[in-house]
Amino acid sequence: MFDQMRAFGAIASLMKDRQKLTDAAVRVRETLEASSVVGSAGGGAVLVTMSGAMKVVGVHVEPALAGAFSADARSRELAQQLIAEATNDALTQAQALVREIMGQEAKLLGLPEELASQIGGPFSSALGL
Repeated sequence: MFDQMRAFGAIASLMKDRQKLTDAAVRVRETLEASSVVGSAGGGAVLVTMSGAMKVVGVHVEPALAGAFSADARSRELAQQLIAEATNDALTQAQALVREIMGQEAKLLGLPEELASQIGGPFSSALGL
């Protein structure tokens, strides 16, 4: 109960200092946009690079797998599945990166650790991520 009250107090004090909050949001957005993660599938046959802002910025398909796109239906399905797996892997990594960076920024803003560890979901959507 006391921890919740302390967390609400920290948030209330931040709301009074909007410039500090705005500056933090800009730092987080810039850091995430400059960061990237690489998801993989099929032992590296498919690599998907995603920014911390959760935008796919690159896809690499090994030439041997690329040939499967024009092969039979089963081969195409496998190739599509590997691309989806690599994309989902990259997305999972990007989400973890968002939580990490948001948590670091929350600590810098003086938010309690238990609140900082939960930041990412609601606050990242507020940042447009």
